[in-house]
Amino acid sequence: MLCLSVAIVCLAASRVFAESQTLCTVTPGGKVVLESDAVDPDVFLWDSRERLIDYSAGHWDDTKAIFAHTMLAEPGTQAMVVACFPSVAHPKFSTGDEDAIGVKIMSGPHRGRYGWVLSSDIHLSHGSGSGQSAVNNVTRN
Repeated sequence: MLCLSVAIVCLAASRVFAESQTLCTVTPGGKVVLESDAVDPDVFLWDSRERLIDYSAGHWDDTKAIFAHTMLAEPGTQAMVVACFPSVAHPKFSTGDEDAIGVKIMSGPHRGRYGWVLSSDIHLSHGSGSGQSAVNNVTRN
């Protein structure tokens, strides 16, 4: 009986842990700033989640196809999160998975437009000035 109780507790704990690992790094309605890495801080804003996921995995036809399905957001562009799909992008040159984040652009030349970005390209917008990715600022528990 004790073994069965321990097994049930372990099963329940592992399920809670697994569910907590699939939480998104941001929630809809959250304000973020778009910026990629220091070498190339502009962010591709994709017209579909599927194309974002394919591109991050290293699958694309040519440069012309990329530019046909993206807008280029300058670093510091303000956006609002409208959707988040946890851990669906598997970047080719990274060991970790990333969230696909749907955003509405709130500033700049693409204001009012919608698109998709990786979680590594978003940063919290509440004036911390730390420049850290929102992924690093949000605890997944």
